[in-house]
Amino acid sequence: MTGWECSVNILAMWYEESVFYQIYPLGFCGAPFENDGVAASRILKVLDWIPHMKKLGINAIYFSPVFESDNHGYNTRDYGLIDTRLGTNEDFKNVVEKLHEEGIKVVLDGVFNHVGRGFWAFKDVQEHRWDSPYKDWFHLSFDGNSNYNDGFWYEGWEGNYDLVKLNLRNPAVIDHLLDKVGYWIDFFDIDGLRLDVAYCLDRDFLGRLRQFTDSKKQDFFLLGEVLHGEYGRMLNEMHIHSLTNYQCYKGIHSAFNSCNMFEIVHSLMRLFGPEDWTVARGAHLLSFADNHDVTRIASIINDPNKLPLVYTMVFTMPGIPCVYYGSEWGAKARKEEGDPALRACFEQPCWNELTDHIARLTEVKKNSKALNYGGMRSVVLTNNQCIFERNCGDSRVMVAINMDSNPYTAHFDAGCGQATELLTGTVHDFGGGSTLAPYSSEIWLMEH
Repeated sequence: MTGWECSVNILAMWYEESVFYQIYPLGFCGAPFENDGVAASRILKVLDWIPHMKKLGINAIYFSPVFESDNHGYNTRDYGLIDTRLGTNEDFKNVVEKLHEEGIKVVLDGVFNHVGRGFWAFKDVQEHRWDSPYKDWFHLSFDGNSNYNDGFWYEGWEGNYDLVKLNLRNPAVIDHLLDKVGYWIDFFDIDGLRLDVAYCLDRDFLGRLRQFTDSKKQDFFLLGEVLHGEYGRMLNEMHIHSLTNYQCYKGIHSAFNSCNMFEIVHSLMRLFGPEDWTVARGAHLLSFADNHDVTRIASIINDPNKLPLVYTMVFTMPGIPCVYYGSEWGAKARKEEGDPALRACFEQPCWNELTDHIARLTEVKKNSKALNYGGMRSVVLTNNQCIFERNCGDSRVMVAINMDSNPYTAHFDAGCGQATELLTGTVHDFGGGSTLAPYSSEIWLMEH
């Protein structure tokens, strides 16, 4: 076995073989945008969708913010309370228990960089100013003023003053956050955290968080939201397990829209290729076609015939695939329509040919050692086609994608005579070339 072929961790973690489903609960449950303080157990709607999630094959769920906030969830008021608009702590505990009974892990959004103006400690500073014991929980100065005329200046996240930046160098702040994370693990029994704007978080805080969560649950998953940068170096510096792969998110929809498969394959090779200099070889980054912050993929891809192919790429490239609720049947929404449009409430799930395709991809991915752990090698690459290999020594898979409206016949050394096509269960013979139908993808499990 050569060095690039396989990246199996001797102590393989559950997330490395998972397919995630993302839900933005406040939108999913149809909660009012502003926190009206009216209690309603809307989060129980998730239970009605469990059969759909099971049919789709997902085995992990990532919930965007669920804790008490001013409005959109990322401006937290209280880390210890489920948002009143969603229900009670007991309601959410019930949801997690039911998901666990179905073999579905639960990851929550950890928003630790900032809080809302309604956060209890910030309100104490507003009331008591210099005399507040919490004034050092934030980056503020009583020599200035805020956009809200508080009589003091404070740092907001990237100029957004409804998001009050926490002082993560303050031991009292760290203790408070770790205490709440401990509560989430002990009471709700969650399995991981997605760290909002992880690129902004203090590295020492992240080290403390990793040490703490490891002590609570050895297989606790920490996923960092990052946009740009050297992912491999960032993983080490942040002391976490995974990062959001925004580089390939952009590369995927750009490649399919511009008929330039070189763009995404070169990005994948730069990250995961066989050479020693590659940026994130062996890493398990989160792969996605869209999420709660960006235009839905069905609204980006110009040719709907290519939409299933996008998901083939997301599921077969190195990484942990994540499907955003509604996008599995091609729901549409654009970023310029506003965040609420991206975070819609659907009365019930839909099922169509795209959903069928994603369900098949889910089963293939979960059960393929090569797709979960294999290295990455480009075999055939043209503007409209690509074939790449995922090799884990005793398991070798080739993925073939043709986004052209015409058939394409590829000639290459497969290293064997036949393969099992995993999406259909049929036998593929490499003799005389491999013909790909228009707008098609195939996943070949190669003979030994």
